[in-house]
Amino acid sequence: MERKYLTCINCPMGCALTVEMEGDEVVNVGGNTCNRGDTYARKEMTNPTRIVTSTVRVVGGKSDMVSVKTKEDIPKGKIFECIEKLKNVQIQAPIHIGDVILANVAGTGIDVVATKNIAGMNEA
Repeated sequence: MERKYLTCINCPMGCALTVEMEGDEVVNVGGNTCNRGDTYARKEMTNPTRIVTSTVRVVGGKSDMVSVKTKEDIPKGKIFECIEKLKNVQIQAPIHIGDVILANVAGTGIDVVATKNIAGMNEA
């Protein structure tokens, strides 16, 4: 049996987790003080995912850039492909929080959305 050690990131407690693995299967999680730690450890060991945050260029807006993020977490292995896809994206102002900036990023089925409002140059 192989042991892996993680720090849970689901709450401020930051529990030191011990995960026991048999091959690719999690057989035990210890060190967590709540169920979220168990869920996090199992997911992190079998299918790690992350929310990706970045910025994209704005055309015709009161700001040159807008902050964006994936609407949900994506597979960890798709992060660099996601960032690469965002490199050349330019979006026309106005932009509203939640607007889809890039649909189905890197074939994940997850959209990248704006996290900030950007007014157009002619808006108040």
